[in-house]
Amino acid sequence: MTEPQDFLEYIVKGLVDNPNDVKVTKTVDDMGVLLTLDVNPEDMGQVIGRQGATAKAIRTLVRVAGMKGQARVNVKINEPNKEEATEE
Repeated sequence: MTEPQDFLEYIVKGLVDNPNDVKVTKTVDDMGVLLTLDVNPEDMGQVIGRQGATAKAIRTLVRVAGMKGQARVNVKINEPNKEEATEE
């Protein structure tokens, strides 16, 4: 579990109620590594936390894990489509 991508997936799967819906996509460019996180719409509140505190903590942990490998790592949390969330 040395890759920041694996580390992010591990952290988020431990937080959410639907761990099978967690998907992390890695993109590398000249600015560094961008990890895009997709979760079940029902789990967004758990990932973001109160006033974004959980999301901020996750970003900090993943950034530190990236520093270990001399990579600049950023995390983007995709918001689910409003249409998909209301179709129940």
